[in-house]
Amino acid sequence: MNRADEKFMQIALKLAGRGVGSVEPNPAVGCVIVKSNKIIGKGFHKKFGGQHAEINALKNCKKSPRGATMFVTLEPCCHFGKTPPCTNAIIKAGIKKVVAATKDPTKKVNGKGFKILKKAGIKVITGICKKEAELLNAPFLKFAATGKCWVILKWAQSADGFLSRKDNKRWITGSKSREDAHRLRRRAQGILVGINTVIADDPLLTARPSRGRRPVRIVLDSFLKIPLDCKLLTTTKKMPTLIVTSRRTIKSKSRKAKEIVDKDAELLAVPAKEGKLDMKFLLKELANRGIAQLLVEGGAKVITSFLKQKLADEICIYIAPKTLGRQGTVNISRPMAKLTKKIELRYADTKRLGDDIRIKDLLKIQ
Repeated sequence: MNRADEKFMQIALKLAGRGVGSVEPNPAVGCVIVKSNKIIGKGFHKKFGGQHAEINALKNCKKSPRGATMFVTLEPCCHFGKTPPCTNAIIKAGIKKVVAATKDPTKKVNGKGFKILKKAGIKVITGICKKEAELLNAPFLKFAATGKCWVILKWAQSADGFLSRKDNKRWITGSKSREDAHRLRRRAQGILVGINTVIADDPLLTARPSRGRRPVRIVLDSFLKIPLDCKLLTTTKKMPTLIVTSRRTIKSKSRKAKEIVDKDAELLAVPAKEGKLDMKFLLKELANRGIAQLLVEGGAKVITSFLKQKLADEICIYIAPKTLGRQGTVNISRPMAKLTKKIELRYADTKRLGDDIRIKDLLKIQ
């Protein structure tokens, strides 16, 4: 890797990051076109279903891209999907060399894009800033390679670990943290909570502003306790809602089950043991439905359950600089203390959001 290649790829990666929250379940991709060591065009994948980064970069060129080098954060696509193959456009534009950060592991690509470019006489170099590119698109790469959804655990807490409070104030963290949490929601195709969160907070579980995002709202409800007048069941025509329970509960509470279905919500029966739903079964079902990223916003029990079963890939914690003491109700520190497995933070990303601190990281549970 030479410094110039790394510099241009870093610019492409920064561009790619601008698409996060708008392109999912597609990958975030950035592209820079260089001629005589100067950038003549750049672009990124802006929204799901829109033109890919390579096409936007070619259209952005200030001069002819013939003989230029293209730096792109992911292997160019070579198949017809919502847009035509990028490889065709690259060849037609007369690009001389393509420098890609990493391969696209999806079945329709998986090295085929590189082969097509090489066959057309284009020099291909891979692996520049590979680690950074893989971190940027870790959820996409996992889903493409394994068919399993990427699970993000998110919660907001006080400095002393409380998730909720006794007074009528709903929020623990500030407005900038809440705005960031909505950006996180826009990444996901599904948002999951436990029934206790629904009963306590009556959330909408929508991304605001939505920007066309319509994640499935998922509730873990082993005994169908969900109130029929809650916001989730009165807004099903606008946003899809999935209530996860057991076959036994559907049978024993058939009337309540029918009332939920009559509200245009979907009931999903999954296996259960001792009143606890099988999360591995559920994640497999959600992946089969195309949910590549699942955001878990449950309470302490739901969050620690995912951690205990090693089902989480990423955490996002918003910490407010305040202690609630006796005003706090649910404290996540207690169930966390009961975890028997070590949780190792791998690439800790800490950011200040107003007065709050956000900690994001990928998980490695031993």
